[in-house]
Amino acid sequence: MMVTFVSQCEKKSLAKTRRVLDAYANRIGDNVWQTIITEEGLLMVKKLLRRTASKNTAVSCHWIRSRRRSDLLWIVGNRNKFNSEGIVPVNVTQKELLTDVITMKAKQDQLYANTHLQLLAEHLFAVGYLSERLFKNTVNNEEKNNLANIAYLAGCLHDIGKIDPNFQNWVRNDKRKDTGEDGQHIDVKKEFSFENYPRHNEISAMLLNFFEDQLKSLNIIQKEALNHIVYWHHAKPFRKKDDFDNIFKAYEYFRKQITEEEWQNFTTQILVVLESVNHLADQYGETNILNSKLLWEMKNVNEHLENFEYSAKGKSFAEFKSYSELDSFDKLRNKIDKNAYNNLLRACIISADRIVSSKSSEDLSEYIQSGRLLEWIENVTEEQSLLNVHLEAASTVFPMSERTQLQNNVALQLSQKKSIPVLAGPAGCGKTRIALEWARLQKAEKIIWVCPRVQVCQGIFEELTKEYLPDADIEIFTGEFKYTNEWGKETDEKDCFSGDVVVTTIDQILGSIVTHTNVDGLLPFMNAHVVFDEYHEYLPMEIFNLLFAELIANKNMHADYQKKALLVSATPHYYYLENILGLKQDDVVEMASFNHSNYQIQFIDYDYGSIVNNPFYKKYDNQTFIISNTALTAQLGFIYQRENENSIVFHAKFKKSDKKELFNEVYDAFKKEGTQKYDVLRSGPIVQASLNISADAMLTEMTSPENMLQRLGRLDRFGKNSAVNILSVAITEHVKNGKQLGAGKFLNTLNSLQTTKSWYDYLQNELGNNTFQLTQLYELYRKFYDSEIGKISAQQDLEKAIKQSIHLIGNKVSEPRVIVKTQKQEQKSKISRHSLRGDSRFVQLAKLDLEDYTNPIFLNEYAYHPPVDDISDYDNLTESLSIIRDSGLVDHLAAKHGRIDPSHPMKGIPATKMTLRKQMLEGGSCNAEYPLYLSYIQDDLDKINEPRHNHAVYYAICNQQAIGMIAIDKLEVFKNNL
Repeated sequence: MMVTFVSQCEKKSLAKTRRVLDAYANRIGDNVWQTIITEEGLLMVKKLLRRTASKNTAVSCHWIRSRRRSDLLWIVGNRNKFNSEGIVPVNVTQKELLTDVITMKAKQDQLYANTHLQLLAEHLFAVGYLSERLFKNTVNNEEKNNLANIAYLAGCLHDIGKIDPNFQNWVRNDKRKDTGEDGQHIDVKKEFSFENYPRHNEISAMLLNFFEDQLKSLNIIQKEALNHIVYWHHAKPFRKKDDFDNIFKAYEYFRKQITEEEWQNFTTQILVVLESVNHLADQYGETNILNSKLLWEMKNVNEHLENFEYSAKGKSFAEFKSYSELDSFDKLRNKIDKNAYNNLLRACIISADRIVSSKSSEDLSEYIQSGRLLEWIENVTEEQSLLNVHLEAASTVFPMSERTQLQNNVALQLSQKKSIPVLAGPAGCGKTRIALEWARLQKAEKIIWVCPRVQVCQGIFEELTKEYLPDADIEIFTGEFKYTNEWGKETDEKDCFSGDVVVTTIDQILGSIVTHTNVDGLLPFMNAHVVFDEYHEYLPMEIFNLLFAELIANKNMHADYQKKALLVSATPHYYYLENILGLKQDDVVEMASFNHSNYQIQFIDYDYGSIVNNPFYKKYDNQTFIISNTALTAQLGFIYQRENENSIVFHAKFKKSDKKELFNEVYDAFKKEGTQKYDVLRSGPIVQASLNISADAMLTEMTSPENMLQRLGRLDRFGKNSAVNILSVAITEHVKNGKQLGAGKFLNTLNSLQTTKSWYDYLQNELGNNTFQLTQLYELYRKFYDSEIGKISAQQDLEKAIKQSIHLIGNKVSEPRVIVKTQKQEQKSKISRHSLRGDSRFVQLAKLDLEDYTNPIFLNEYAYHPPVDDISDYDNLTESLSIIRDSGLVDHLAAKHGRIDPSHPMKGIPATKMTLRKQMLEGGSCNAEYPLYLSYIQDDLDKINEPRHNHAVYYAICNQQAIGMIAIDKLEVFKNNL
């Protein structure tokens, strides 16, 4: 490819970038280079430029497609030196143009809220007023009006810290600028730093503590909510030395930076602003909650100061999530409710703040004077759609058979529940149709369909678009896929999350309660009817089990009979429903199975680490599913029997393009009236829920009762077989005895070992070798959680999972954080270092050909190639950082990678600072541009003259399909059994 580089660098960056560009391209002008280059070479240039980049760097790269056409690939450094197409301005002027004249000048005697020069008192009142209205419109429950009062108070106080003289000096400056979606904070690069100065939300929260003894008529819960919202209405900045968790320490930093005269003016102006807010409320005809709840007086400032200095020492600002150690499930439910209230109040304040801050100061004054503030939130709270018309049509898709009538009756019962209803029913009973009928009876105008995994989203999207709602706007919205109505039809960015039905993952919804950027997404979530599909998967998952419970508590804030939420699962996990969500068995409506086939469970003893007599290494045919608890078991079985059976392997350890392709292959082959292209599916747990596929025989690894019943739901799903369907369950002695070894160790990490053991014992006692129908097994499942053995084991596993969640929350992985940057940086393909899904990092792997597993061929090619532009997505892979550390690969990379990739930020760190090298590697791998190399191609190994690492992980392939990520030491099992 032919490319052109254009440099607009200044000062020292000129020489640095010229050295890089001169090494790779021909200079055809003072600031222009051109060359023919490979994609690999172009990526190396980009990396080298980024290594030397500073605020004076500005280089654009253009791909010369033809004589008349070129495409911008990327820009390194200051994007403001180019337009959106990478074009350089050739004429400039320093004269003042008419469009540059500021029409409104700041006055020294006024207090302002932002760079729009909105008066602080007007801004506070408007945010308080709209926050209260947003809360009331969203919850629509008079029983929660006390919380609506907190929304008003928090809105009126959220920015009181902007009276800060330094903020006012900054905002009055003509060179001030809007600092982005995290709100407006002082932005003076050289003279000022938040490393030793509190941000305005911290000052606001500090003042609440300063006048705490005068927060009359507010109880402890209301005071805590008020403090939480005011402090967390902005994300927490990352500081190298974070003294700002301590309220008094923040106060000391603040006092050091202002004079005594400024402090006196600061305290005096607080009362002036609050009186102005009260006056605006009186003029607007608003009930003066602020005046009745807040009795701040400035005449005794010294007395307040003495009390504050005594009480605030050692006191911390509000924790983002109020969880401590697990005392009891009753107390835990109270904490869940408290956090849920904070979630919604915070969303209302931030949403109102963003709405008001987007207006001009003239508009704000005019709308307050004319009493028209409500007009600004009409489009937020009122959504019109034709969804109900489509739901009416969906209700008549199938003829009015006995099955349809029973489904309608179940939907009617669900719609009449006072609390949040739960739909339970065996696989294939029509839970999707029942959920849609429930939404129709509830007169839903929008449905958000929340799934635990992307693969479940894909299955639901397929059903809704092809079968139930072909004429409605059905949108799938996940991290990977954003399509509307048909697979591959990209959703325009401005239209995301606007479909009649939005099928999404729990991760997207949780973003509204653990981030700052997407916090306003909680309001449309509250206003929509929400279907939580296969929600049981969150129960053993750390953090998810608590945050999901918060979402349910949020929906419970709606009035009785109007909760706008439905839980759907074939396996409701009755213990979690009652003890964590506070729901009763009366809230569960069960749909009977229409599958009258007979089933039998046969337990098979086996040795987890051996091939001999191991059912996962045997040959199968005749539409058989082999579902294991790990991807590795599925891979090894596939590799071992690939030449002897017509099989496909599917799991989670593929790169994105392969995962998408293989999902389609699996679905098309095994769906109703499918192609039957394959006889055998070997899979991890990824296919066990909400995929409308069916097998005639099944082998599964012993697992929790929920997973077992979900997997069984893929066996003769459509009830066609006349012979008894055999579910073969492979179990080890460790699992039988509840020991954390072998297969038991893995189940323990999933917080389900004790329940699995008890479920095995219960089935042996209650079922034995008898045949049964699905309805009977689901009845046994319900009785299991009513039994003493079921309750004890469920409590053990659930307590373990909740304690791990509380520990992680204590490590602040759910806190919204922001890094204060001095210049805008690209944010492409990033993973949070504190991801809710764990500690995933981007990785790169060399390819391994396993066409003949006895003679593996190491290919001189990597699993994927980075895109050459800044627009295309990485076809990447991720892996858990803890797994990578345990393998010893991080230590290996720290010693070798700098010599293989000289463009990596680690390059140049001496070998004596190995800890720093590892930190750079692990931190850099949050960015797709700097993945952790878990294996190297031969060309790179030759650079360091080193053999392959014993635990290196490769991307295995064969002629038939990709096999996915696998460590080469795991292949030793074949050598030991040859």
